Amino acid sequence: MHTDSAKRFDRGKLKGLQTQAVVLPEGELVRSRPFQDRGPLPLLVEPAVPDLDLADWAAGNRAFVDESLARHGAVLFRGFGVTRPEDFERFASAVCRELFDENGEHPRESVSGNVYTPVFYPSGKQLLWHNENSFNHRWPSKILFCCARPADSGGETPLVDSREVWRRVDPQVRRRFEEKGVMYQRHYGGGPGLDWQTVFRTSDPAVVEARCAAEGFEVLWKEGGAVLRTRCVRPAVIAHPVTGEPCWFNQAQHWHIACLDPETRASIVESYREEDYPRHCYFGDGSTIEDSVMAEILGIYRELEVVFPWLPGDVVLVDNVMAAHGRNPFAGPRKILVALGDMRSYDEV
Repeated sequence: MHTDSAKRFDRGKLKGLQTQAVVLPEGELVRSRPFQDRGPLPLLVEPAVPDLDLADWAAGNRAFVDESLARHGAVLFRGFGVTRPEDFERFASAVCRELFDENGEHPRESVSGNVYTPVFYPSGKQLLWHNENSFNHRWPSKILFCCARPADSGGETPLVDSREVWRRVDPQVRRRFEEKGVMYQRHYGGGPGLDWQTVFRTSDPAVVEARCAAEGFEVLWKEGGAVLRTRCVRPAVIAHPVTGEPCWFNQAQHWHIACLDPETRASIVESYREEDYPRHCYFGDGSTIEDSVMAEILGIYRELEVVFPWLPGDVVLVDNVMAAHGRNPFAGPRKILVALGDMRSYDEV
């Protein structure tokens, strides 16, 4: 779809609409086209008229936004000049039923209301592709990013079509994941990462146990309660809640030790027994996910990823089930804003 009605539009009247919901058809105010030729993800949407307020336009064209997201998996809004947290939150509220109040599992810095900075991760390392919070019982169905300031170099947010990952995985490997799911095992305390008191925001083990039981986590206290081990089994593949398409929806590559950089992996192997690794994953029945399997999956993500340079004011709306995201290494200051919306749970899918 590609339309251009700027010549037919009275630009002088537009500024008077900036604080009101725009209810005109999307084709009269924006242009849209696939960002790249080799796949549907992402759809690029740009203003066809100057000074178009993205949040106001989105509020009046929610059906177009929802349909575009369900078809493409991600939408890149470029040229709207959204750099302030409050403007980004207005847009996020326009395209989400509700925004997620962040918890302690992934500490972020709140910027404004339900707008956050990304989870801290060393700038010199690649953050692998993942579907946000897919190891938890509840997860956001939408993730939104806004570029207030791009890095001097690098720092892109690669996107990968989860439907295509499912298609590319070897059918025999895919069947094992579909039948067994993924078991995520994590230790809090006694090593790298956050302790359980920080993550659960309590020093009461009973509160932790109740919360874990509600979320489907198995709990084991170690070293007199100083260390907490949790386990949970989640699906590796789910049907998209809107389209019904099978999607590769898990974080095995974030948890499996074979996916760490060689230096970090060597350090963990030398310091811990496998049952005490800070974080690791298995098939849902506890059997080993072979390193070769994870290498194949990582190769598929690399082959499919779509990378675009951040421009100031860019906003990306991502369907968290249909698309995985990551972060490339970067140099220099970088300010990306994040919002999470429309929570779902495995009970719903």
